[in-house]
Amino acid sequence: MTREYPPEVYGGAGVHVTELVAQLRRLCTVDVHCMGAPRDTATVHVPDPALAGANAALTTLSAELRMAHAAAGVDVVHSHTWYSGLAGHLAAELYDVPHVLTAHSLEPRRPWKAEQLGGGYRISSWSERNAVQYADAVIAVSEGMRLDVLDAYPFVDPARVHVVRNGIDTTTWHPGPAEDGAESALERIGVDPERPIVAFVGRITRQKGVGHLIAAAHHLDPEIQLVLCAGAPDTPEIAAETARAVAELQATRDGVYWVQEMLPVESIREVLSAARVFVCPSVYEPLGIVNLEAMACETAVVASDVGGIPEVVQDGVTGVLVHYDSYEPQEYERALAAALNDVAGDAARAAEYGRAGRDRAIAEFSWAQIARQTLTVYQDVVNRR
Repeated sequence: MTREYPPEVYGGAGVHVTELVAQLRRLCTVDVHCMGAPRDTATVHVPDPALAGANAALTTLSAELRMAHAAAGVDVVHSHTWYSGLAGHLAAELYDVPHVLTAHSLEPRRPWKAEQLGGGYRISSWSERNAVQYADAVIAVSEGMRLDVLDAYPFVDPARVHVVRNGIDTTTWHPGPAEDGAESALERIGVDPERPIVAFVGRITRQKGVGHLIAAAHHLDPEIQLVLCAGAPDTPEIAAETARAVAELQATRDGVYWVQEMLPVESIREVLSAARVFVCPSVYEPLGIVNLEAMACETAVVASDVGGIPEVVQDGVTGVLVHYDSYEPQEYERALAAALNDVAGDAARAAEYGRAGRDRAIAEFSWAQIARQTLTVYQDVVNRR
């Protein structure tokens, strides 16, 4: 049970579900229930049309009711994020089957969502809390995320919380230029291949720290180019705020490129491969699949030391971790700029980090292994029932 499924994937949870389903289908039968546009690869559930124009949290709950109704005849229901957590809970109650929930993020750790959802944030928070409380098992995508679950929801039995990390397909994500005959994303963006590139890929949300990165970019070496692949803003307000900040940055220096449309995977891979450094300025990140994507492309990573990121990015081995303190944002921004200047300014060091990053991605983040670990959780909850 998921909100996102191809071709509508815009975040890490959607990537996780896509890759996990493909590998799980080698081990067991999987039915996918999702939301959005009709497609042949999944059962799609849409909100109640009578709720057109209602708060987004309410429309999501109505789609979840339909999702729960459609889940008869299964052995296990597995929900991803609060967008399907209520469906998982209700299906478990209706059909007396175990409910496994994967926590990709936690609502209590994202208070800025109140500006996006209004009162709906309280509804999404309730829905998540309810799902976590009654799930037979909670899967956390990192050790850091497991600690967050137990801290945010202290009523949860620690024995019910399992760590199954996100993974990476290193055949899709690999170093190298655009494929022969394909249009070059870098040429279309207009970057100078002779100058070092720092790249960012992510949605425009408070969580991803885009504002911190733009502020830090005022202190980057003039030779460094910044490619911001940043779109899908949470609110009109943060979209306007980002546009102003980028315009102010572009007025003070050259080499700043803002790509607002959602690029296809191959274009993102090309950008990551060409970058000397990938930057992840997130203020909250349970794991951060995008860091793995960059590492698989043999790109050094400079990232915040939050959440599960230190479990992916090894400081001084695959990149550099920068300490984030919400009470000292300017200090963080200066430290971020300094780390980017250091790594982007040293091609040999960046290349060494990149090679180590790809080796780590191949050795420790296989989706096949993640699917086997997930199936073990399924078997455990079924046996306990």
